[in-house]
Formats: sequence, structure tokens, C-alpha cells
Amino acid sequence: MTAAGPPGVGNLQAVLFDLDGTLLDTVADISLALNRALAEHSLPSLPVQETRALIGRGAPTLIARALACLGAPAAQVEPAALLARFHVQYQAIHEHGEIQARLYPGASDALTELHALRLRLAVVTNKPTQPTLDLLARTGLAQWIDAVVSGDGPDLKPHPQPLWSACERLGVAPAQALMVGDSMNDVLAARAAGVRIVCVTYGYNEGADPRTLPCDWFVESLAELPQQAIARYQVDGQQLF
Repeated sequence: MTAAGPPGVGNLQAVLFDLDGTLLDTVADISLALNRALAEHSLPSLPVQETRALIGRGAPTLIARALACLGAPAAQVEPAALLARFHVQYQAIHEHGEIQARLYPGASDALTELHALRLRLAVVTNKPTQPTLDLLARTGLAQWIDAVVSGDGPDLKPHPQPLWSACERLGVAPAQALMVGDSMNDVLAARAAGVRIVCVTYGYNEGADPRTLPCDWFVESLAELPQQAIARYQVDGQQLF
């Protein structure tokens, strides 16, 4: 186990972050890769805002939802073939420097503050490893992240295993960790893993309002997270958890 944090942090020793819709707004890149893959199959494009509502539960689900949205014109397209081309196109966007992903306001400041509090930090995402590492490096977040659990394994969120794997790599118990996400996917994974969960109000959440999520509390901006986490993990000297 890692050493306890400084006074005020209470029992909190690690924070686990979702990536898409929580730390980074990546919808423009996902939309571009999806539409290029669709065009290769002679299918029409989907607007960015429509693609935003399809994000969640990994790329295979994105592809299935996109084909369902397109209806009859997509009936003869093999989902696995479209998925493969989506991955190729997404990788090409990274390789050719076409990345449009941006940090959400407060994300960098929050990670800087949490790191200064000696909290261990991880990213837990259903995105494959290479684009995850690339995005963290490009946006400058990699310097604060102690562990990355990506979507290359058999178990994806909402399965609890990715969160357990992150806790194991960080050397903390699930009860000592806090998950930060934007979707029901994150909430279900956290509840199953025995990890507390806070949600941002601006994320994707598969097209539903994140403010309806049954999490422990919300933050309008990640800039609020460090002080709110400290306050909620310790009140009048008593640990909440």
C-alpha cells in the first residue's frame, strides 16, 4: 500500500479518470474517423452531434449504433469490417497530426493539484492503449498519470475489472480510490468495483444528460475536484469513507 496522503485527504489515496468526455473532448476525432470509415462503405456521414450521442461502451458499440442510425443503407455492411476500418482511420488521424482533441477546462489544473497532494492518478478507459497514450502525451497529461488501463483486454467498463486493475497497479484498495467519469458506464463499473464515483456534468453519457447519473456527487468543472474531494473525504476530522 502507498502511504496515506497529507492532512485533509483522509482515506483517499488514488483518483481514477475516464478519458473521453471527462478529461478530453475527443468527439471531433471520433466523428472524423467514423465518417471516413462509413464513406469507404459508401454510407452517408453522421453529424458530429449525432456521433456524440453514440459514444460509450467502446468502439464496437459505436459502430453498431452508427449502423442502426443509418438503417436500411447499412443493412448489408459487416460491422466487424467497418470496425476495422474505423480503427485504421482513427490511427491515421493520430499519425497525420489531424488530432482535434482538447482538454476540458480545469483538467490540467486538477491533475496538477491532485498530484501535489500525493494522490496516485490513473486513466481507465475503453479506448485502445496506443491512442490513449498518444492523447495523454499530446495534451501534457501523461506527466501526472501513474497508471493507464485501456480497452485492449477482455473486460471493458462497465465491468469492474479495469478499475480493480488500476487500483492494483497503484497499490491501493478500491475503497481508497475515487472514480471520475461522465457516463452510466463509469457509474456501473465503480459501483461494481466498490469505488466511489463523481461525475462531470458536461460529458457524453451516450446522449443522456450526465446530471441524471446516480453518482456520489457532481462537478461542473474538474477544477473543483481537488478541494471537493478533500472536503468530502474528511469532515470535522472524521473520515466519511
